[in-house]
Amino acid sequence: MPGFGLTMGMTLLWLALVVLIPLSAVFIRSFGLGPSHFARVAFSERTLDAYRLSFGASLFAAAINAVFGLLIAWVLVRYDFWGKKLMSAFVDLPFALPTAVAGIALTAIYADTGWIGAPLAAIGIKVAYTPLGVVIALIFIGLPFVVRTVEPVLEDLGKGIEEAAATLGAGRGRIFLSVILPEIAPALLTGFALAFARAVGEYGSVIFIAGNVPFVSEIAPLMIITQLEQYDYAGATAIATVMLLASFALLLIINVIQGRERRRLGGI
Repeated sequence: MPGFGLTMGMTLLWLALVVLIPLSAVFIRSFGLGPSHFARVAFSERTLDAYRLSFGASLFAAAINAVFGLLIAWVLVRYDFWGKKLMSAFVDLPFALPTAVAGIALTAIYADTGWIGAPLAAIGIKVAYTPLGVVIALIFIGLPFVVRTVEPVLEDLGKGIEEAAATLGAGRGRIFLSVILPEIAPALLTGFALAFARAVGEYGSVIFIAGNVPFVSEIAPLMIITQLEQYDYAGATAIATVMLLASFALLLIINVIQGRERRRLGGI
């Protein structure tokens, strides 16, 4: 690799071209709006409801993925069984599958006439075209982020530390909470943040199963598309700006918590 100066220059140039310039264009375009137009588009009752659904469903889906992603990573790392490689390949499937295909498949399965949706509808649980359907789609696309983030940490952790704790009389629950969880917490939080970030901006896999019913299952990315279809490009950038700032604030909080946890572990 070249020296620090050249490497840093190339890094900053590439980040500027790929990240900073496109994001700055969103801010610049939204600033072209008058305050009244910006507030009318970005903070209308319909848009606020879409924000609540997008961010709320993303946080809920990421939390569920944190729990079950950890469980799946644990099984893949700690146990050997027939079909292990196939299970690992299934984990990566949301990465490779086009989001529109995923959305159509989820809608077909969870619709009132689908394999899973029909039995659920019979007991009064409607999935497709509801916020529950949005959460399920976001869980589907976010699971690999948690599994693949936690998996290498568990592999490096090894079983020796657990065996040492067991010889000192600790039970399985105490070993997990006091020994394993603190070690994997930064990685688990990273996976949670990645799953949340992906879910907030997800469109293709959600748009079909959501049904796009205003004030019920309408997501914020759809509001951006709606503004673009009306040729209100400034209005679309206004909604995008609010989503960008909110996502950045939440990710910043998560990164601060993660940094404190790493420093705490480093001081032990």
